[in-house]
Amino acid sequence: MGLLLSCTTAVAATDAAPMATLDRHGAWVSVEAYGPNVVHVTIAAAKAQVLKGAGYGIIADHADNSAFHETRDQSGDTFASPALTLHVDAPPPSHVPGVMERYFAPDLAPVRLQVKNAKGATIVDMTDWNMSPHEVAGEATYQVGATFSAPADEHYYGMGQNQGSLGPLDLRGRVIDCKQWYDAPSGETVCVPFMVSSRGYGIIWDNPSDTRFVAGIRGHASFESKVGERVSFFVVVGNTPEAIYSAYARVTGKTPIPPKAAFGLIQSKARYDSQAEVLRVARTYREKRYPLDVMVIDWFYWTHMGQLDINPAEFPDPDGMNRQLHAMGMKSIISIWPRFERAGRYYKELDAKGYFLKDRNGKTVDGLPFRSDRTGALIDSTNPAARKWFWDHARDNILSRGFDYPWLDETEPDLVPDGFFFSIGSGDRYHNVYPLLHVEGVAQGMRAWKPDKRVLILARAAYLGSQRTGALFWSSDIDPSWEALQRQIPTGLNMTASGIAYWGNDIGGWQSLPQTTNATRPPLLDPSDARDTVGQDNDYPELLTRWFEYGTFLPTLRLHGMRRHTEIWAYGHQAEAIMAKYDKLRYRLIPYIYSQAKKTYDTGVPFMRPLWMDFPDDPNVANLGTQYMFGPAFMVVPVTAQGQTEKDVYLPVGSDWYNFWTNEKLAGGRWVRVTAPIDQIPVFVRAGSIVPLGSDIQSTASKQAIAEIRVYPGNDADFALYDDDGTSYGYETGKGTTTRLHWNNTAGVLSATGGDAVFDEKVAGLAKVMGKPGK
Repeated sequence: MGLLLSCTTAVAATDAAPMATLDRHGAWVSVEAYGPNVVHVTIAAAKAQVLKGAGYGIIADHADNSAFHETRDQSGDTFASPALTLHVDAPPPSHVPGVMERYFAPDLAPVRLQVKNAKGATIVDMTDWNMSPHEVAGEATYQVGATFSAPADEHYYGMGQNQGSLGPLDLRGRVIDCKQWYDAPSGETVCVPFMVSSRGYGIIWDNPSDTRFVAGIRGHASFESKVGERVSFFVVVGNTPEAIYSAYARVTGKTPIPPKAAFGLIQSKARYDSQAEVLRVARTYREKRYPLDVMVIDWFYWTHMGQLDINPAEFPDPDGMNRQLHAMGMKSIISIWPRFERAGRYYKELDAKGYFLKDRNGKTVDGLPFRSDRTGALIDSTNPAARKWFWDHARDNILSRGFDYPWLDETEPDLVPDGFFFSIGSGDRYHNVYPLLHVEGVAQGMRAWKPDKRVLILARAAYLGSQRTGALFWSSDIDPSWEALQRQIPTGLNMTASGIAYWGNDIGGWQSLPQTTNATRPPLLDPSDARDTVGQDNDYPELLTRWFEYGTFLPTLRLHGMRRHTEIWAYGHQAEAIMAKYDKLRYRLIPYIYSQAKKTYDTGVPFMRPLWMDFPDDPNVANLGTQYMFGPAFMVVPVTAQGQTEKDVYLPVGSDWYNFWTNEKLAGGRWVRVTAPIDQIPVFVRAGSIVPLGSDIQSTASKQAIAEIRVYPGNDADFALYDDDGTSYGYETGKGTTTRLHWNNTAGVLSATGGDAVFDEKVAGLAKVMGKPGK
């Protein structure tokens, strides 16, 4: 449904009237609902500002006040539903101000409000708001913000992609700059201003300018945005992740199920120089019997940036190339940039139409002065006409040559808009909104072009609502280093906690590979037969192998990098054997993973998620960002240190756990040290889990049977095994098949209902009960 909404609709003022617009003697407060557990609060000094409706990324048509009723007394106004109660305090009584109050008198009328959950506990206490006048990009505007109480035991998560942590997950005590920032010191930051609290609520901050989130410092949490004329935020209340994330989806859009090919191996490189090289790599995968679903053509296949063409000298027959890939059961992705060089054939046309980012004098901005890639104007995708132009030409010139899916790179945008101007206003005011509008414009075009073929887009940045576009997001141009790998774990967990379920990274890192090593321990893999790729970077085969093991348990598994070779056979025979094993394991896990994709579509809950979502009553997991759940069964503990063959693992309380490799059963609620030889990433399975495993296939283009169903006993267990054609939108109208598996722990019996009758009868025979006693 989200893909069918135009970007214009997403920002239009809602036709539904707010529940109330309150006068607080110099401040106006508007209150509306988006269902029983979501309230939208807008505060401004001018009444017209609170009546404008929500901003970019919000689906205004989903406003729904029907579950609430309002009461009023001397204490203020109360809005109650079965799920929450919002109380907006009455204005304070008149009084004679003291000396300090006279000197520091605020310009704004005070507004204070509280939100209680269904049990009557206060979970949100907004103590202050502010609008500080200043000038930005020649415009008289305000810095706007709100401050909330931060109890000492509260933990904060989400707020998009921030790569500053080497392990801790909780944002508490940190100041998060929520902005699209390619050049961030630790790796690109991506602003998705959705904060989720351990107290059973989330706040969607509705402002696309640069925003700062102060997470529980000196007893307060606050949001401050650089540009705005009002404070606008949503409070989402829920005592389970399902309640919170389904409400987030109601406000900003559902996460569609990607085509099944997205869950197989995606092979990329910066870059494949020719059609012949692409086909040679694809054929080698098939000859070696290593599963592969997607081949990627990265940048500079064109003659000029923005020419939107394919260089015939390197790719003489892209249609034929794609036919050959399709015959091998593979799909293709091709990179399409939003930048246009002056030498390209479209520059003058787009410049004349006013379709580029402009400076304050109305001139097209061509590159940036502070980075080496200084060439190319940015197409202004905030302009609906420019969005349509870009999609039409990307479709006709490139995708129509048999390519399946686009890769939309540089969507931060890489051409930083601060101080410049979009069609909708200043780049400062709308700094963070570009990735939503650019990607959604292409997504809508793709669905209209091929209405029964699922959209898949590889995209580098996101904003509120970006999950509805069908995009797979990744953490940008990270280093090929152990430190970068270590940072990926907490980075990804807070990104998925922000409602962006499909997140991954360049397996092996993107930046050029150093030809020396800083390893302090002997490499665990022999690099001697990989010199053509790694030079003297002796521990890189080990790093890549550990990264690939981790990637096997990510929503998407994509090899990439600016290396001479990126294929799994290019790093020595020892590394190849291990990565091939994990590649095959990934494909055996596809029935399990694909079923999680359906659950994410239904509930909004990410299936790669931090432990606090599954174990909210275990205080030991509140700040644990070095391990995570992959669906309801698997707990994954990536190895991120060179030469490491043992790993300390925390087994959360409330469950027993099985070592995935040894089947040893261990009690939860404690730390254990486990062996982690180079061919084993520590993976544990929660007792009371059902894990369906598929047959060996070369790609998801082949029909995959269920080869076995592993049961990890200890409790009764249920699993919704979902399957469909893997390519169409039939799932939106219920055309897929859901087989409900149930394990009766007392009887030791696995049964199935709701699916194909023939398969249901086979289930008991496919069951394999795991486990052996442990310590």
